[in-house]
Order: sequence, then C-alpha cells, then structure tokens
Amino acid sequence: MKIFENFNRNIGVDLGTVNTLIYLKGRGIVVNEPTIIALNNKTDQIIAIGNSAKRMLDRTPQHINIIRPISGGVISDFEMAEELMKTHLKNLDEGIFNRCGLAVLGVPTNLTEVERKSAEDVLISAGASRVYLVEEPIAAALGARLSIEDPSANMIIDIGGGTTELAIISVGGTVVSDSLKVAGKKFNEDIVKFIKEEFQLAIGEPTAEEIKVKIGSALPVEEKLEMTIRGRDLGSGLPKEVTIKNSHVRLAVTKSLRTIADAAKNLIESAPPELVGDILEKGIHICGGGSLLRGLDRYIEKETTVKTNLIEDSQTCVIRGLGIVVEEFNKYEKLLNSQSKPKEISL
Repeated sequence: MKIFENFNRNIGVDLGTVNTLIYLKGRGIVVNEPTIIALNNKTDQIIAIGNSAKRMLDRTPQHINIIRPISGGVISDFEMAEELMKTHLKNLDEGIFNRCGLAVLGVPTNLTEVERKSAEDVLISAGASRVYLVEEPIAAALGARLSIEDPSANMIIDIGGGTTELAIISVGGTVVSDSLKVAGKKFNEDIVKFIKEEFQLAIGEPTAEEIKVKIGSALPVEEKLEMTIRGRDLGSGLPKEVTIKNSHVRLAVTKSLRTIADAAKNLIESAPPELVGDILEKGIHICGGGSLLRGLDRYIEKETTVKTNLIEDSQTCVIRGLGIVVEEFNKYEKLLNSQSKPKEISL
C-alpha cells in the first residue's frame, strides 16, 4: 500500500573495497566509512567497524584480525560483509515504523552472475526487501549530472580503491566498458614495494596512503615535495627514518598509471567512430578517490590527447548518482536489475 512507502528506508549503497557509503532517501549521504572490520579471533566477536577499525590497521596484537570483506570490488568474505551492512543499517533506525525497503547497489561492470548474486544477497541478508544493481560508471555519470540518456557519448573513468571502471555511455546504457584491478589500493602497494626495494625500509599501508596523499603525483610538479617517513630497516630490523621525494612516489606508481592510460586508449579505439567524435568534443570525465592524485587528470589528457575533466567532489560521485536513482526511482528503474527478498526457503 502507498501509505506504507513513507516508512521504508530506501537506500543507495556504494560498497567499495576501501570505503562504504550509504545514501538514505530524503536525507542524503549518511554513512561514509572505511570497509574494514576488526575481529577478535579468540571470541569471534567484532570489536570495531569502519573508522575505529581503520585506526587499528597494522597496529593490532595477534588475536585481532583486520578484515577487508571486499577485494577488487568483489565480496571476498560474505559473512563479514553482511555484518558490516547490518551494523550500518541498524544505525539508520529512526523509529519502530521504519523498515528497509529497496536498496540500489553500485557494482563493477565486469562482475560474473555469481558475483552479482553475492552482492545482492549481502544486502538482502542485511534486511533489504529488494535489491537493484546499477553499474558504477552509470552511477558516476548520474552523480556528475551528465545527460546519459541522450544519443551522445559520455566517457567516465572511475578510479576507486580496488578497481578502476572505464565506460563509454550513450542512450542510457554502456556501449563499451572495461574494469581494472588497478586503483588507489594498488598505488599504495606500489609505494610499499618501491620503498622496500629502494630504501630497504618496511612500511605499512597507512604510511603508504599518507605518502600518496601528501606528496604523490602523476606528473612532475614545480613545488618541492618531500616527506620524512619511519619504518623497519630490513637489514638490522631496527627503526629507521628516511626522506623521500615526490619523484620517488611518481616512479613507484608509473606502471599502474600506464595501465589505466592504456585501458582508456583501448576503450576509445573500440568505440564506434561517431561516439569517438562526441568524446573529443566533451572530453573524458574522471572521478573516484584515486583520481585525486595530483595531476592525474592532466596525465590522462596527455596520454589520450583528449581533454580530461576531474568531476567535482569526485570521491562521492558514485553514491550521489545512486542517490539520484533512489530519489527518482520511477524515472531510472529501467536502468536496473533487481532481486526480491525470498519469502521462504524450501529444503
């Protein structure tokens, strides 16, 4: 009945490798936390989720595991992903009459049917009555307020934490797309590996992330950027301090950046000629947390010879697009796939 629709908590969910974002209809983005869980192995109890769990990263005793239930955009630990979503949805409770209605979930473009089913089941198990899937490039394009329903191309590159999604969109659908397991988390791994080989210094992921944010860049910069870091000397096993420069970080991530640029060029080459003309006119749009690396937009523009635009507030672009679908569901329902919550289980 229509009267009960107002009591539903209709949500958009960006369940990412690095961060989980939730949009609640009528309120906007209500959750933006790391996709991390701290688990006590002795008691099998979850002791922290999100920001509090991230603060424990690389700082826990042996009986506490830090778990990332999403890997490369795919659910790698169903039970933990379910607990993560249950916790976040429980915190959205606003009264006895509220219940979880439909959920719109952003997913990578290249998921298999099994992986899509797993993503749907996580939200259904967490309490959603119906789950709809929308590909992340489509959501990003909506979040950027691009006219995706026109017979004209829009090219999106969404560089997230675990995956980079590339797509050319026209007439409300994806014409050609690609998905890479190269994104922000891979940049961190590149930095850890480089410092280990170049300076014989072991550092953790939080330090690598800090390096990337503070002095990382895709192209040379005029200002002098350097940073003092601390870690474990691989030779002596003792604490060690070194100073690294912007050029070191750029060298560390060069291979990963090249992979993204090559994928962008290949995508353009595989598109119909008329759409390529549209892309040349409109440019490439990039978003996602990984796109905030200094000069990455200019790097892609240099490699593809196509004007590249960094979408404003790029970290929340996908969830904003999912929010638009939630708020105007009837308009965008045709873009989605859905699964109903099972009424009963037959053995």
